[in-house]
Amino acid sequence: MAGAWKDVAAGTVGGVAICAVGHPFDTLKVRLQTQGGSAAAPATLLYRNTWDCLVKTLKWEGIGGLYKGVASPLVGQMFFRACLFTSFGQSKAWVARALGVESLPPVGHFLAGMMTGAVVSFVEGPIDLFKSQVQVQILAEKQGTPRTSAHHYNNVFGCARVITKHYGLRGIYQGLGATLLRNTPAFSFYFGFNELARRALARPGQSTAALVHRSPPEGWKYLAAGGTGGLLYWLLTYPTDVIKSSMQADALDKHQRKYKNVVHCARTLYAEAGVKRFFRGWTPCILRSVPANAVLWVVFEKVRKLLG
Repeated sequence: MAGAWKDVAAGTVGGVAICAVGHPFDTLKVRLQTQGGSAAAPATLLYRNTWDCLVKTLKWEGIGGLYKGVASPLVGQMFFRACLFTSFGQSKAWVARALGVESLPPVGHFLAGMMTGAVVSFVEGPIDLFKSQVQVQILAEKQGTPRTSAHHYNNVFGCARVITKHYGLRGIYQGLGATLLRNTPAFSFYFGFNELARRALARPGQSTAALVHRSPPEGWKYLAAGGTGGLLYWLLTYPTDVIKSSMQADALDKHQRKYKNVVHCARTLYAEAGVKRFFRGWTPCILRSVPANAVLWVVFEKVRKLLG
């Protein structure tokens, strides 16, 4: 249990770190993903590309626009990352027992990551829903798209109260199927490739956990391992994230929703712009993936070391 509490504490601090680095990129990503219109008719798009989205966000909302909805992921990421690393630690222990080994092989990290992804979807889903609903309000104001709710949210906490009061658990878990679809393979890749990168970067006979405890350049190798896991997480699962964001940013009233389910959402998005539709918001996401996750892993391991 001592190890689990270290995971909780280190994951909480890591959640603050990844939110501080990554949230502006996430705002751009979500807005690009969920805007209506077609690339074949640029005039129908509110944002032409990542740079255009950044410029318009700063023009219309100032620097605070990049941190729209930040309260939900800031508080949520602290809780989510604590759950994530604790769940991964427990999943690794379970897989090790199931395989009858003391030292988990790389495949075990992929399996444990898959289990972790399914479990944490029930935590991450509501956090992302509240964040997305606040982030996309600007689309209704500037693009004239239908509002996702009759209510205007001043912040994510107000959004959470309204959704909980009027739509209950069904509203809170809107898009849960898409979240599971993304997270189950995504965290398998995230933890699995992170472990493979650590092993590739470690010196012969050196444990992978030792990388973060050594002075540079070993510390930079650990940053590289964390960034590799984050990069491959997004490279291999990005289209499913577009589906998830689209469903979570959809109308809360089921009678007004654009997307009926995951399959219908995928078909609708494809009809809008073909395969390219599943890669809107790709650039800010990839730009965020390496530094945010590199910082997350180093902060997590450093805090864990400080706790003894």
